[in-house]
Amino acid sequence: MRTRLSLKVGSATVMLMTALAVPTSAAVRSGPGHGDDGARCAPGASLLGFTDGLDKTTFDDTAVAGLSALSLTGPSRGLTLVDNVGTTPARIYDLSLKAGRDLTATVRGVTTLRRPNGAPYTGADFDGEGLVAERGGRTVLASSETEPTIRRFRLSDGTQTAELPVPARFRVTPDGEAVRNQTFEALAATPDGRELYAGMEGPLSTDGSDTEGHALVRVLRYTGRSGGAYAPTAQYAYRTDPALGLVELVALGRGRLIALERGFTAGVGNTVRVYLVSAAGAPDVTHTGSLADLSPRAFLRKELLVDLATCPPSGATAKQPQPNPLLDNVEGMALGGSSAGGRHVLYLISDDNAGATQTTRVYALSVRLHPSPGR
Repeated sequence: MRTRLSLKVGSATVMLMTALAVPTSAAVRSGPGHGDDGARCAPGASLLGFTDGLDKTTFDDTAVAGLSALSLTGPSRGLTLVDNVGTTPARIYDLSLKAGRDLTATVRGVTTLRRPNGAPYTGADFDGEGLVAERGGRTVLASSETEPTIRRFRLSDGTQTAELPVPARFRVTPDGEAVRNQTFEALAATPDGRELYAGMEGPLSTDGSDTEGHALVRVLRYTGRSGGAYAPTAQYAYRTDPALGLVELVALGRGRLIALERGFTAGVGNTVRVYLVSAAGAPDVTHTGSLADLSPRAFLRKELLVDLATCPPSGATAKQPQPNPLLDNVEGMALGGSSAGGRHVLYLISDDNAGATQTTRVYALSVRLHPSPGR
């Protein structure tokens, strides 16, 4: 079976062909096939392909760089959010996706995110990290880890229409206990829009890390309705792998999540791991002074779905040392619909920080989502 992934920016199109064979394109490649599910990475995950076609490109006179979140708006559309790239306007890129035998992703447009008075946010005051496309397709929620904030924007013109409440202790010091650049990196809504999860990349100053280097971080649960009001109703304790941060979440419903953890070591490279997570039965830690005081059973249960380093390199190249050249600074994640055999397409996107040594790379994996680990 042969599948093709083509990605178009402006008039340039590159294509991925997977035919249980050696990759055929320098810009877009896939690994050697494993049945119809791509190149095996783990028992429940396979690499379908990747593309560097967006790397160091422009669209409508804007740099397609610093892409730190991805949210699907339907079976054939998606949005990606830019983080703090200098003092350039905060913005969202509109993607057109086509699933099936031919999978395509096309940059269709760009929307500048603006204050209620119409002035644009910029990288100086808006560090966009999490993105949720709300039901109905008219608005998005975007988290900025500068303060941090979660704001609602109208997609038609990018204007801010609302801001969600954030508990005081999550504010960046000295206003709260959070560390700058370690706040709301992850944002996800359940399919029905009734629950919203905001994940901290790093711990509050009162939570810290354990003796083995696991960061003890909080995940906030909001309840409300898509396009309407949300209020924080619970907090959960999450323990990352040593030296890694929580950078993205996908909310599946019924307390099930997918978590993306990422880290970087100079001279070594990135670590990128995806976990199935269960919040079922987990205690609310809102009134817990320090997560360090909790027993291990109080933390969300997680089970490794895939370590990206275990995927075949598949012809990938890296601009700096990496354990596997396929790796880069992955920050965004979105889950597509189900396919044959009950599998889903899991999309990942890397943030190049608008730098010469990092790559904007889009990945597609086939994953099997068995029930999350119980308590």
